Amino acid sequence: MYQPQFTITNQILQSIGQVEAAKEVIENAPLIPIYEARFVKDAIFRSVHHGTHIEGNELNFNEVKKTLEGNKIVARERDVQEVINYRNVIRYLEELEKENKKEAVRYAQAMLKKINKIGCERIITDGRAGKYRKTQVILRNSATGEVVFRPPPAVEVKFLVEDFFSWLNSIEGKKIHPVIRAGIAHYYLVAVHPFIEANGRTARALATLILFIEGYDIKKFFAMEEYFDKDAFHYYQGLMAVDRQAQDLAKRDLTPWLEYFTEAMAVELSRVKEKVKKLSVDLKLKTRVGAQIPLNERQIKLVEYLEENGSITMSEARKLIPHYSEDTLLRDLKYLLKKGILKKRGKTKGARYIMK
Repeated sequence: MYQPQFTITNQILQSIGQVEAAKEVIENAPLIPIYEARFVKDAIFRSVHHGTHIEGNELNFNEVKKTLEGNKIVARERDVQEVINYRNVIRYLEELEKENKKEAVRYAQAMLKKINKIGCERIITDGRAGKYRKTQVILRNSATGEVVFRPPPAVEVKFLVEDFFSWLNSIEGKKIHPVIRAGIAHYYLVAVHPFIEANGRTARALATLILFIEGYDIKKFFAMEEYFDKDAFHYYQGLMAVDRQAQDLAKRDLTPWLEYFTEAMAVELSRVKEKVKKLSVDLKLKTRVGAQIPLNERQIKLVEYLEENGSITMSEARKLIPHYSEDTLLRDLKYLLKKGILKKRGKTKGARYIMK
């Protein structure tokens, strides 16, 4: 059975600590449902865009968004199909998460094959989608023609994947932190390259599935694909640094890759954490008034200003939110007064609104 080789370095420990701290904040932030839905939707758009863009898809973020919202765009048919397929892969991961519990989960090769089949829908049409490759593949540098990656021979693929799933489902394997398990899965499947197409997307999807099932779905607010895509040079460098070590996968030290992978998750979750903290002003309001208060974006800006400055006048509110009428802002302030968040001093237009 495969036994991954790695060392828990200070860098990995630090990144896991940041992941845990961000997870705590995100999962306990009292966001109202409309914000929860926005975060999830945004994460899906980012996952799909960056998860396909890193492999050469030419659609920009807005084109991906329009495609996923059901709008027609003028673009290469394959690019559009890849985007639709990756959204369907994410839906499949969500289904698997609902069907499996951390304690009872048994990962199966059928899951991996279906992920690939969905990802290759209408792109690979000769029956090879979702089936292990029967031929050798190599990746070359497009500029020099040099072979930069040669995965194991096709005849070994089935046995290598079986070996990996045995470890993933083993008692020893399940003792490892889920973020590290996800990182190992990501590397191993990219290294084996079990399919003829979409291996990167398939590997990233299985890593995400492990996080989802094993308690790290973190409200589905994150998209690690964005970090990888925006840092593509170091992403591929991290994978290749391990590839070069030895011919035998079992002898490769995954430490450099796991340092990169855990840092990627720490950075992405820390980014989400800061956004959640900024938008969940109602966390402080809940403490103050004893209930969760739904706020629109204007009201959030007003409360953030009040938190920082202590009070606000109508003229200050107009400068803070210049694109809305005075009547609209006045309604927002009256709403906050009614909810017991603010109190008003003075009765003229020069009245000052203060946090209660």
